[in-house]
Amino acid sequence: MYLCKETNAMLNEAVTVIHGPAACFKIQYWGVNPCLFDNQPHKHSFFEVCYIIGGEGEYTEQGVLYPLRAGTHFISRPGITHQIRTQKGLFIMYVAFELDESQCDESMRNAFNDLAEHAEVCLYDGDHHPTALLWRSMLIREGHGSLPITAVPTLAYTLLVSFLSMFGRAGSQPFIQRKNTNVLLQRAKLYIRDNLAGPLQLGDVAAYLNVSERHLSRLFSEGIHETYTDFIRSERIRQAAHLLLTSELSIKEIAEATGFSSVHYFTHTFTQEKRLPPGKFRKQEQTGR
Repeated sequence: MYLCKETNAMLNEAVTVIHGPAACFKIQYWGVNPCLFDNQPHKHSFFEVCYIIGGEGEYTEQGVLYPLRAGTHFISRPGITHQIRTQKGLFIMYVAFELDESQCDESMRNAFNDLAEHAEVCLYDGDHHPTALLWRSMLIREGHGSLPITAVPTLAYTLLVSFLSMFGRAGSQPFIQRKNTNVLLQRAKLYIRDNLAGPLQLGDVAAYLNVSERHLSRLFSEGIHETYTDFIRSERIRQAAHLLLTSELSIKEIAEATGFSSVHYFTHTFTQEKRLPPGKFRKQEQTGR
């Protein structure tokens, strides 16, 4: 059983302005009404999005009638006259909001402006749509409580941004995707940093990422203008320097922990990079503190 009054109060108290990575929203009001009846024809200067959890009725916008039933989502756009009518009442959730354009990315402003002009007004059978799951996750349930209050603004931001994919045109959604090559490079770098004690052969890391050795090598040379081998060496030196300054490990133990095949090779490589052998580097840095 949903606690509608409690959910309504929580949302209207805790989520009035939502800041996210690409947009800021001003919330006019939230609504959780287990039995909403007719309203008069009216319009808003902002967006209002509704989700029907139960009941039947109809929504009218600019002379077009849309039947309402459980699972229906519909959007009222700024300046558009609309009306809800129902004989037995609707269990409905809704949010009214506007974009703070001064604190939004251009792509997000354009997307919501496009939504105001070209939204798909009403969508059916949406109980399993990600947007519906977001709506329901904000409801307080009797005996089960709710999400931590600190999580609700982030969830609300995600909900509002999801309206772009639900009601908007496919070509107008402002989703910025990282190139797959960037993701692969990041995964490779993380794997190397977490496994410096190992051999880290090019073929082993390529197999872990499910790419060819040639492709992995090219990711480094084109992505960070550094060879795969040079990156591993610099990471080993970086970690070795960190251990020299923050631990009491011996030079031999640090060489092993950072994947050098011998103390001699570690000392030679470290001295080339830092202009000091490991022992003197540790002593000089600690003395200078």
